[in-house]
Amino acid sequence: MTPDNNNSASRAVAVVTGGAGFIGSHMVDLLIDRGFRVRVIDNFIGGHERNLAHLQGHAALEIVRRDIRALAEDDDTFDGARFVFHFAGIGDIVPSIERPAEYMDINVQGTVRVLECARAAGVEKFVYAASSSCYGLASVPTTEDHPIAPQYPYALSKYQGEMAALHWHQVYGLPVNSVRIFNAYGTRVRTTGAYGAVFGVFFKQKLAGKPFTVVGDGTQTRDFLYVTDVARAFLAAAETDKVGQVFNLGAGNPQSVNRLVGLLEGNVVYVPKRPGEPDCTWADITKISSELGWRPEVSFEDGVARMVAQIANWQDAPLWDPASIEDATKTWFQYMDRRES
Repeated sequence: MTPDNNNSASRAVAVVTGGAGFIGSHMVDLLIDRGFRVRVIDNFIGGHERNLAHLQGHAALEIVRRDIRALAEDDDTFDGARFVFHFAGIGDIVPSIERPAEYMDINVQGTVRVLECARAAGVEKFVYAASSSCYGLASVPTTEDHPIAPQYPYALSKYQGEMAALHWHQVYGLPVNSVRIFNAYGTRVRTTGAYGAVFGVFFKQKLAGKPFTVVGDGTQTRDFLYVTDVARAFLAAAETDKVGQVFNLGAGNPQSVNRLVGLLEGNVVYVPKRPGEPDCTWADITKISSELGWRPEVSFEDGVARMVAQIANWQDAPLWDPASIEDATKTWFQYMDRRES
């Protein structure tokens, strides 16, 4: 992207929390391309400077290094903002089982802080990045009115953050929409941290010439949606006149882990299936397609190819093998097996 410093002061303002993260940075790209002035709030613990390096010096971008829990109600980052896109938070299943209070603090109380800033600023729309994990072991394709059944603290914390956002709409009239993301993937997806993100795991294994560690038999499917399509959906949820709505977001076309392995080409070793994980995630995207006019544009094959073209970015990612995965997921099996027995 080529920096364009002309007339930045006249652009509409959007705030992106977690804007140095995987999805957030692609949201920033789209907003700047669409003529917005963007203020990123990120503490750079989960996000990375490299995700915004291509925008260095762009007059339409302002970066605020701050933890969302430290935001004051009158924080001037939100002054004059038209939209707020709230991606900031912490993910991963196993760490949430080990540190549930931290997840509630950041994903719930942190969200409340951002909501209060948006309310004080009188923004036109607040769009919350929710998680399809709130559905638990769901029937598919999954609609927005499916029963809620979080299986672990991360899922619960994201759902409670969503409930807070919708409550601020109900009580205070803050214009809110929530988008429940199913399985986002794409360039800039996390390369370090806890075990769990399948693309980061497989890409490092491919670079190292090691076999792919496939969970179960690999026939499980996930509704993978390329990250630029995710960003377009969030902008559509902001620009619509509809408020107080929840939208499921996926490609509506689940892909198996074995299909991903086939595209990446390599040997496979199998590791035990984890309790509490669905065999299939599959978003019913009827609502978001019909009400917002959004449709996915990037095919799974094209999306994977775009990532493979940048596979060197995973050079410093952790290299997982069956033994290290078993060690990293002990907590998962300890608590999830107990609950299912």
